[in-house]
Amino acid sequence: MSPTDDHQRGVAPVLRCTGLVRRFGERTAVDGVGFQIAAGETYGLLGPNGAGKTTTISMIAGILDLDGGTVEIDGRPMSSHDHDAKRVLGFVPQQIALFDDLSAHENLRFFGGLQGLRGAELDRRIAATLDLVGLADRAGDRIGTYSGGMQRRANIAAGLLHEPRLLVLDEPTVGVDPQSRNQILESIERLGQAGMAVLYTTHYMEEAERLCDRVGIIDAGRLIAEGTRRDLVAQVGQHDRLVVRGDGPIDRLAVAVRAIAGVLAVHEPHGADHELDVATDDAAAVLASIVAAAPAAGVTITGIEVREPNLEAVFLHLTGKALRDRAA
Repeated sequence: MSPTDDHQRGVAPVLRCTGLVRRFGERTAVDGVGFQIAAGETYGLLGPNGAGKTTTISMIAGILDLDGGTVEIDGRPMSSHDHDAKRVLGFVPQQIALFDDLSAHENLRFFGGLQGLRGAELDRRIAATLDLVGLADRAGDRIGTYSGGMQRRANIAAGLLHEPRLLVLDEPTVGVDPQSRNQILESIERLGQAGMAVLYTTHYMEEAERLCDRVGIIDAGRLIAEGTRRDLVAQVGQHDRLVVRGDGPIDRLAVAVRAIAGVLAVHEPHGADHELDVATDDAAAVLASIVAAAPAAGVTITGIEVREPNLEAVFLHLTGKALRDRAA
């Protein structure tokens, strides 16, 4: 059963937050935000800088007090003063929260002790988390000698030591090299597969496309859209596109394609352009019909490219900004 099925069947979520409000003086940074995350689900919270993402996750993690709303993790209310409630949550901030002069193993032993881990259990958890993030062979090296990507991977290991029910990751791949980014993403994928609930913020849309089962888009402190990628695409009226290339009278093929059930529009070729741009809600279903229609139209198909609508297009439509835009 998928996390989305859990929502539909009423299974208790790991995280439930409702009506979150946070003000800084006269400014309302978060205004009525609410969502939930099931076990095994990775939920992406996306928005341009200044939208309220970091404030929202800081309230969820018990770092900031709420001016309104509620946060429950594993059925227990979260507050900035409830240290026991925080034990079911792992928080990985944007900043590296480790000691440069200590090794990775020493850092994890220190943070594990703060979580109440001792002895053989602490050793087991240190070994498991370092292996998960690909740092087992560098456990004895000082954090100060690590690359930026390795430091971020060690940062994640610290957040996982106590086996939290919910892991909150605030832009964990900022400024890292491609190899470290891929290792981080692979680690997060394994966490979801193992049943952990993950709340993920990022400025890289390709990461959200790869990792997130559902996405919430926040702008100006409000959650303005939420759902799977296909849910969000449907909400803003985006469609799949098929780019069909062929030799022969492509304009005759355009007439035939326009008559196929499920085709919404066909962009006519211009001049010597031997390419059709076909809009549809279901590229897979229409594809076979286009291939079948080509011989009767006298066209030999030389290539077909399927272009599904992506989250970047949805985000731009809803916010008027690209995800990596910075607030002024």
